[in-house]
Order: sequence, then structure tokens, then C-alpha cells
Amino acid sequence: MLNNYFEKIHLLLEEVMKSEQDAMEKAAGKVAEAIMNGGIIQLFGCGHSHILTEEVFYRAGGLVPIRPILVEPLMLHEGALRSSRLERQNGYAEGFMKEQDIRPEDVVFVLSTSGRNPVPVDVAQVAIENGAFTIGLTSLEYSQSQPSRHTSGKHLFNSVDLVINNHSVPGDAILAHEKVKVPFAPTSTVIGAAILNAILAESIKIMADKGFEPPIFLSGNIDGADAHNTSLVEKYQKRIPLLS
Repeated sequence: MLNNYFEKIHLLLEEVMKSEQDAMEKAAGKVAEAIMNGGIIQLFGCGHSHILTEEVFYRAGGLVPIRPILVEPLMLHEGALRSSRLERQNGYAEGFMKEQDIRPEDVVFVLSTSGRNPVPVDVAQVAIENGAFTIGLTSLEYSQSQPSRHTSGKHLFNSVDLVINNHSVPGDAILAHEKVKVPFAPTSTVIGAAILNAILAESIKIMADKGFEPPIFLSGNIDGADAHNTSLVEKYQKRIPLLS
């Protein structure tokens, strides 16, 4: 199974690069534009999707103006089953989204592999209403195999400005075994992390090519990095209090 999983991931990465390159390049352009215009990049996901919002936050070698929208009841540590129930509630996002500082100069990534639950759809809608450019990271095959749970009938893929398909299979489990009753081994986190990091890397190139110095964290474990990082945190801390 070790080889099988690595082979599947390798094939998925190749498929994403082939099929999603245009969308990822457009996303990178929007990210670069947002940062050069004084905006920030915000990310939201429920359950395991929230992991990707933290993957790119406060990351050595990563961009500084990244803000994860962390809603603890929708994560896993306060109760996994409870988080799943809440994600399915129409209208639940209205409460916590009122507290979010989303502006027209921002880009908002919404992450949901199934794309069928109300909370991610509503988060995208609020971000659009606030004028931000929205990007959905989802699986089209998965979404199109399941009915929406949102009252509008919409999925995430038809609720955002730009869609990037992570090409996860329905159920997000890619391996099978004759003695195992259900499929296993998810791909969405591995592929999603690659997609996000690639987009941000491309955005850094775009900024640099335009003569704008990209705000990038140095590893805090490298001598001399603290002064570099502190100046960048001071610049963005008002909009991203989690940097404190």
C-alpha cells in the first residue's frame, strides 16, 4: 500500500498540474494583486479542510499576510461529530462571519472537498458581498456526485469567483483492499497543500517580477530572522491579530 498511495498521489499531482494550471495561475495573479494593493489573503475550511488554512499561516518561507478564519466549533478538537453537524446547518455561518474583517482588496479561499455543506457556501457568499475575490478549492467529481445541503441548492463550486479542482474522488478515499470493506487513504489534504503552496509561490514570483518585495517569513530558527519577521508582523498585525 505504501507504493500504491505514493503512485496515486503522484498521478493526482500530475492531473492537477495539467488540468488546473490556468486556474492556479489566475489565483496566483489575484493573490499578488491583493497583496500589492494592501489586502490580505484569508482562508476558511471546516473539519479537516481547516488544516490547510493553518498550513500556509505563519509559515517559514511563506507569505506574511495570510489570515486563517478559525472557528473552533467547526474544527475537530471541540468534538468531531459536533463539527460535522454544525457544518451542515444553514445560516450557521452568519454568526461568525459578522465578526470577520473582509475587504474588497482581499482574496478569500474557501476549502471544502465535497463542497455540498451550507457553511462553506455561506462563507463564500459573505466574502463576495464584502467585495473580496473568492476562490473555492474543492472536488468537482465529489460535488457533482452528491446533492447540495444548502437551501439554495448551490455547491461551493458555483458559489465562488474561481474554482480549483483538487480531483479527489467521491468520499476522498483512493485505495481499496479485498479484505477491507470500505475505501481508505484520503488525498485532499496532500493535494490541497501542494495547490496552495504552488499558488503562493507563483504569486511571489509575480510580485518580484513587478518590482514589489514579497513579504515572506524567514524561519525563526535561523539566526537573525527575528528582526526581519518582527518588522513584517508589525505591518500586518492590525489586520491579522493571530500574528501576535
